[in-house]
Amino acid sequence: MSHVGVPRGTVRKRRSLALLTAGVLTIPVLAGCSSGDEETARGVPQDIAPAARETVADGSTVNWAVDALPATFNAFQADADSATTRITGALLPTLFPMDRTGQPKLNPDYLESAKVIEREPKQVVLYKLNQQAVWSDGREIGAPDFVAQWRALRGKDSAFWTARNAGYERIEKIERGADDLQVRVTFSKPYADWRALFSPLYPKEITGSPDAFNDGARTTLKNTAGPFVLRSVSKSKGTVTLARNPRWWGDRAKLDTLVFRAVAAKDRTQALADGTVDVADIDAATADRITLARRDRGNNGQPLNHGPGSEITPAQALRSWAQAHGSDEDAAEIAQAAREKNRKAVVAYAAEQKALRDFAVRKSLEPAYTQLALNGESGPLADDRVRRAVARALDREELARTVLGPLGLPAKPLGSHLALAGQPGYKDGSGALGEQNTKEAQALLADAGWTRGGAAEPPKDTKAGSEAEKKDGKDGKDAEADAEKKTTDDAEADKDSEEETDNDSTDKADKDGTDKADKDSADNEAAERKKADQASADRDSEDSAASRDEGLYIVGDDNKPGAPAPATVGSASAVHVLAPARTAAAQGTALLRQAGLLGEDGAVAATDKQPGGAAGAYAPVGTAAPAPAAAKGQLGKDGKTLTLRFVLPSGPGSQSLRSVGDKIAVMLEKIGIGTEITKVPDESYFKDHIASGAYDLALYSWPATAYPATDGRPIYAKPEPATDGSLLVEQNYTRVGTDHIDQLFDKAAAELDEKAARELMKQADARIWAAAGSIPLFQRPQLVAVDKKLANVGAFGFAAPRYQDIGFKNRQAAGSPADRKK
Repeated sequence: MSHVGVPRGTVRKRRSLALLTAGVLTIPVLAGCSSGDEETARGVPQDIAPAARETVADGSTVNWAVDALPATFNAFQADADSATTRITGALLPTLFPMDRTGQPKLNPDYLESAKVIEREPKQVVLYKLNQQAVWSDGREIGAPDFVAQWRALRGKDSAFWTARNAGYERIEKIERGADDLQVRVTFSKPYADWRALFSPLYPKEITGSPDAFNDGARTTLKNTAGPFVLRSVSKSKGTVTLARNPRWWGDRAKLDTLVFRAVAAKDRTQALADGTVDVADIDAATADRITLARRDRGNNGQPLNHGPGSEITPAQALRSWAQAHGSDEDAAEIAQAAREKNRKAVVAYAAEQKALRDFAVRKSLEPAYTQLALNGESGPLADDRVRRAVARALDREELARTVLGPLGLPAKPLGSHLALAGQPGYKDGSGALGEQNTKEAQALLADAGWTRGGAAEPPKDTKAGSEAEKKDGKDGKDAEADAEKKTTDDAEADKDSEEETDNDSTDKADKDGTDKADKDSADNEAAERKKADQASADRDSEDSAASRDEGLYIVGDDNKPGAPAPATVGSASAVHVLAPARTAAAQGTALLRQAGLLGEDGAVAATDKQPGGAAGAYAPVGTAAPAPAAAKGQLGKDGKTLTLRFVLPSGPGSQSLRSVGDKIAVMLEKIGIGTEITKVPDESYFKDHIASGAYDLALYSWPATAYPATDGRPIYAKPEPATDGSLLVEQNYTRVGTDHIDQLFDKAAAELDEKAARELMKQADARIWAAAGSIPLFQRPQLVAVDKKLANVGAFGFAAPRYQDIGFKNRQAAGSPADRKK
């Protein structure tokens, strides 16, 4: 399942996938401490129901759910997505796929060997190809394919529309070796991650010309070299069908056909129950239903104690029956319709649950991690002391438990930006930031000038006098009198505007924030209209805000200190605020200091018309007015409250991210930092907010990689100013970086000694922690629903699938599983 939260265009290249729907589930290590020795943390094993090939039946078809049909079959284009990666993995050569420990491993189906044979004067790698390896048209895989791909991707010919593909620009030349099965690659400068190159490998017919590369490979692949070939693409059916490759020289594929079917995340439970798909990434809710279905297998036809109607008590059922058979015909008709609707829902749910018994939930940790991103380009987070304070307020272990604990997966926070637990280069580097410590977080904020009374203080650069004085040259007393009159007039105008807005916005009130005091003071007519909603709107806890509607609610900005909040002005959607997160601690180094001045784009602006008061809260009618910032303990500086914009995706698959975001907001509130939580559609989350920098805090994910020196650099590289005054950030959406970090990445990329390169990456990770632009939280969960009779497929973890080994255990009738009776 795709996830909101993982930027598109990361397919490379980071071997395992292109990522997220904002953070949930198809998806997810010791907190806060650093170790001087190599970590021995183990990753969670894959869960694929492994079976020997001789126990897997030949024939049949498997339907595999993907989020959508691939935008392109060219994995090197910017819009390549997770479906591109999944499908091309079965069709094209991958020379060094990741194994279950997250390391690149030579693929004997394509290579007999590949190694560095010279280091001086230049690095030379010699590939010896499997002599049986051929394209589906019968031509041998050879040096011409390597040459064509290098020329297309090296960046010298702008006619090829490619995404960033580091490493190819370091190649000086490619030659035929001693025979046609040898490819000799000479580098102009050393490149440690040479194993990342030429995967997937495309035939020269595609990479040899811009037209074929840019357009031809987007919709079809006529020449392939995997265990399957591309048979058809049906946009109307939403399917990509692969068939067994008759020219495949390796282990013969067990399946006759493999169908990738576009199924939206919200439709997957139904698709599984209908038999439309056999394999699907799922969320926790669907996983729970499958677990319940298998648990209920032996209930002997008894009614289910979950699902539609399960919450109806015997008394309610009796009352409903009485109404349906009562003398009041109108009431009886309504009751009968409701009972019939509920009966149909119960029957449909029971049928789905019966079908779901044939599936198993296979779970592991996805090769990707979720982070809290802190945008350091401007505003309060441009000060590294504020970023480190945010990080040190976070309880990362609690956040990991929130997502992983209910799934029965190890709830350990991640300790590295550049490796995951179980990979050889993993080491917990969070000690460079420091462990959670509320007092030290508060001290960092105080050192940065954020104090309890700061929101009530006028800006330091405020000049004496008024606008009238500047314009007309009046003496101080006249100007002061004019200013006082202007303030009075403005106050009256504000009052009129407030009353008018209050009436216009009554119907948009946020029922979650109401309390009895607000109801007593609200306008009688408005209270009458909202009575039904308010009756059930008591606040359960601080964490209950996670499920609120999209929108924005600015807390800490009141028209008058202690006054009721005015109605929302001009906003179509209700909003809420929570207090952000907990993560790790920091070493404050001058080297890691990013831009020292606070920007003027604070989310909540104080007005000179209201000296001594926190700037106003805009909340739905009926919402309790927040106490003034100073009373609540929220920090301020130069008349502004310390409030951060926290952007989260609003889609149904992103509930776990929103839960984490709400907990983070509460953690930050404890140290005096306020948050504005804004929920936005999944499809605009990255483009309109993360990539554009329109956020202070955000949650999204990055995939794991076996090549951190190559794949990590664009994510953590120091942004450079462009000619138009903007920043060139590559994939560093936090806009936080240092020259030292860049230098460590460059050294590691050129270091051919693997152990030395890993040490350089650990040093870089420690400095990334200390810069506090990105705070790793946890490795994402991976939940996959699989027909229980299928073998060698499920939650793969780090490893790439071996598509030729997937199949049904024992004998299965030929034909699509969609036609089978579950």
